[in-house]
Amino acid sequence: MNDRIYNVLFLCTGNSARSIIAEALLNHLGQGRFRAFSAGSRPTGTVNPYARELLERQQLPTAQLRSKSWDEFAQADAPHLDFIFTVCDNAAGEVCPVWPGQPMTAHWGVADPAAVGGDAETRRSAVMQASIQLKRRIELFLALPMDKLDAMTLQDNLDQIGRQKD
Repeated sequence: MNDRIYNVLFLCTGNSARSIIAEALLNHLGQGRFRAFSAGSRPTGTVNPYARELLERQQLPTAQLRSKSWDEFAQADAPHLDFIFTVCDNAAGEVCPVWPGQPMTAHWGVADPAAVGGDAETRRSAVMQASIQLKRRIELFLALPMDKLDAMTLQDNLDQIGRQKD
């Protein structure tokens, strides 16, 4: 049994919905085996209210969630990162900071619920859809036998998770 705790960073542009949801879900579902963080290339500075509402309805902690720059995780005192997942197409195509320790990376693109207009119910539905997709990918990630996979096989699995048709 592997007792190692893996640090995971979820990235998107605004760090207001998708990456925030993924951080909260992995911290909950990872049961102490994973420590999740989130950040954005151009953070909005606020957590999407519908994302926060959804997480609170799911009884997940939200007090520590905040929209922040990915620059925080490129600093010398930042946590060592094992995995970095981009959850939006914009962040996947941007030039990222240099991450110390060469973490494994994969793109798990999810439609941006924060970009959805319309009434409150439409926006809530978009956030719920993104949450369902992220939860499924995180569950697949958690099912991987980390200590039994070589780096190439693990990378292939991470890439396949991002290509899942949800």
